[in-house]
Amino acid sequence: MGAAQHHLSTTGRAVMTLALVALAQGAQAFNSGSTGADGDLAPAVDTVITLPPSGILNYANINIPAGVKVTFKKNATNTPVVLLVAGNAVISGTIDVSGRPSTASGTAGDGVLADDGNPGEGGPGGYGGGRGGRPGAVDLIERLGGKGLGPGGGIAAGRATCNGLDWELANTVGYGGGTGGGFGTVGGTSSAYCVEPPVGPVYGAAELLPLVGGSGGGGGQGGRNWAGSGGAGGGGALLMAVSGTLTITNTTGKILANGGRAGDVATVGCDSMNRASGGGGGSGGAIRLVATTIAGNGEIAATGGGSGSYTCGYRGGAGGVGRIRLEAENITRTAATNPAASSAQPGPVFIAGTPTLKITSVAGVNVPEPPTGVADVRLPANTANPVTVSFATTGVPVGNTVRLAATPNNGPEVSVVSTALAGTPQAATASASINLPAGASTLQATITYTVVVAMGEALSRFAQGERVERVTLMASLDGRASRTLLITASGREFEASPEALATLRLASMGG
Repeated sequence: MGAAQHHLSTTGRAVMTLALVALAQGAQAFNSGSTGADGDLAPAVDTVITLPPSGILNYANINIPAGVKVTFKKNATNTPVVLLVAGNAVISGTIDVSGRPSTASGTAGDGVLADDGNPGEGGPGGYGGGRGGRPGAVDLIERLGGKGLGPGGGIAAGRATCNGLDWELANTVGYGGGTGGGFGTVGGTSSAYCVEPPVGPVYGAAELLPLVGGSGGGGGQGGRNWAGSGGAGGGGALLMAVSGTLTITNTTGKILANGGRAGDVATVGCDSMNRASGGGGGSGGAIRLVATTIAGNGEIAATGGGSGSYTCGYRGGAGGVGRIRLEAENITRTAATNPAASSAQPGPVFIAGTPTLKITSVAGVNVPEPPTGVADVRLPANTANPVTVSFATTGVPVGNTVRLAATPNNGPEVSVVSTALAGTPQAATASASINLPAGASTLQATITYTVVVAMGEALSRFAQGERVERVTLMASLDGRASRTLLITASGREFEASPEALATLRLASMGG
């Protein structure tokens, strides 16, 4: 009897202990992981912060007073801005990672014709716009604008041919404006003669894991005497993780990741020799805020940039909106964000161990590790086409192929498909032969592979219940980590969550 009582007493203590542990865990607040090594951020005047190579800053507390703006100088690999805070953060001023506008063109510009057509830079972690077409003779390739950079880059209108008539040859005018960059929504349409060019597409997922910024707008077409305006830059990407309370103060506090506005275009006269077209606006960027409590009704915005005004040509399209994510144990904020935010309890701050795809060499020239996106590979002018581009992957099934796209400053994109990946899922390689356009180009590699039915069903919980059929990895020469997308049977795309990536790794390694 005593033994039985002793047993029950021991069990009771165990149950009480477990209950206490459970209560302690339930009361535990979110931990940002900040070391506090960068001290307090409390600027008294407008401040530009130079990002470290990782893009991560570890603060003890943040207090930005009303009337003070904090912006960031990009690092070499253009990472997102990551602010980790051990204590509290009060934003009464402005944190801004917005994209830059493109320069105005023609008589709307600053009088320096050399900068006409220059695109806008993306915000930190965002993508730049496409270059505006240069002025010149009819059918000159340089008169075509460039595609906006990024997964949702806006498109530059191509040559317009209606019923066999080449409009430029007949009229010596530009053909159309660049479309807006896409992200949370598609980019806006532009106007063009005969054919409306496609817009920048939607990409990414509500969770903003991994974190990626907005895309640039497409460049406008140049005319006989005037340049088109370039596409504007996409909004950047910002993660703020605050262990305590994050307050965006009413009326004065702002956190912004807006897309840039495309430059205006104005010419002398409206005869066919003097027309040019506008570029597209950059899409809004990404804002992810994670804290124990999110308070205050200040502005949180990731809007798309406008297309700018134009005369005697064709307009560009506006940028699509970005994405906003609020994660907290308590959200006392009542004001809306622009666009509307998704919300959840705090999730993981970072993703580790994702599948990867890298461009390793171009025409025998090794790509620096990591690439910077600025003249990473310089080839002699007499380099003969086609050239060989090499790739390396981790965590990807062998036998699949890579699609390589080269986007020049002016003119249409060129794409090819590689040889099949050879090696092992842990480490595989492939190569592609491509005719590179003249001048500078941006290279982007994409690999898509089909998953078995059982794996597709297992991944459905990461895709709102839809069975996943394919997985896509994307990499480019801009220093960013590979992006991983889950594509469902209906064609919907979801950015892979940490759990989904772990499932993919287990499958690719034979687990």
